[in-house]
Amino acid sequence: MNRIVTLDEFIIHRQKDFPFASGELTGLLRDIGVAAKIVNREVNKAGLVSILGVEGSENTHGEQVQKLDLYANDKLIDCLKNSGECCGIASEENEDFVQMPMLESKNSKYVVVFDPLDGSSNIDVNVSVGTIFGIYRRKSDSSGPCELGDFLQKGTELVAAGYVIYGTSTILVYTTGRGVNGFTLDPSIGEFCLSHRDIKIPNRGGYYSVNQGYYLKFDVEMRRYIDYCSDMNLRLRYIGSMVSDIHRILFQGGIFLYPNTRKYPQGKLRVLYECNPLSYVVEQAGGKAINTQLNRILEMDVTDLHMRSTIVIGSPDMVDEMKEFVERYSVPSVNIG
Repeated sequence: MNRIVTLDEFIIHRQKDFPFASGELTGLLRDIGVAAKIVNREVNKAGLVSILGVEGSENTHGEQVQKLDLYANDKLIDCLKNSGECCGIASEENEDFVQMPMLESKNSKYVVVFDPLDGSSNIDVNVSVGTIFGIYRRKSDSSGPCELGDFLQKGTELVAAGYVIYGTSTILVYTTGRGVNGFTLDPSIGEFCLSHRDIKIPNRGGYYSVNQGYYLKFDVEMRRYIDYCSDMNLRLRYIGSMVSDIHRILFQGGIFLYPNTRKYPQGKLRVLYECNPLSYVVEQAGGKAINTQLNRILEMDVTDLHMRSTIVIGSPDMVDEMKEFVERYSVPSVNIG
């Protein structure tokens, strides 16, 4: 019988892998694990405690805020605030970043970005949702408060990223740039236990994931690629929770597409809270992630806390294939004047 390895044990054992191994990043990852347990508890009993449905306000993106969005957001902030390892957070639910109070004798060196509950509109119908997070080493002086520039970093500067999926089981997947590992929550002992070691995404898969209801609003090259996927008898799977779609692709292979539409010409997904962390995880597992302009997601300049982007992410051979379609069928821009 294999010995059970908990998330805390694994993080401490792997601390030597961190570029700045002094314990702070270890503490941050453990804080996120604790927050995930608390959110998981509420997600699992949401129908019993009147925490389903919309809260009644809109977030900075003009979207209806779910009650569980706010709950998850608050719990993540509370857990990250306790240890003093984090000097600030930026969340999809907050218009601006939030500075954390400095604890005595601690110079916090990291900032955390997160989407507290991705796919939260699915909660009411009991479909899987998730939490996405990314950790950056701050650029500003660690003896003072964090600054906007600490958050506006390229994805290549991430020191850790991951997600938690609240499904039939609750799984935390993360990377610190040394491979990807997954931990399943064992409710009998209240611990995340190592269950998926050194995850590798297949080079190809039998699935494509896109909101095909927007088909006529996509550019011609994207429609041609979707037609190709259908002609190749690939199975369409689209959950409406990016974490859930990426989780399946990570293990079974496939491609996830969120192109631009007429309503969202720059794309809809947030770079800081969704695209960068999940691209970092997928790349560390051997996959690829680009936008529909064929630029690597992790190399994009981040100019705003809520900057949006298109994304094509998943099995490397399938992303390369989609890239060929764009190069072959895209309409060249015409300069007038």
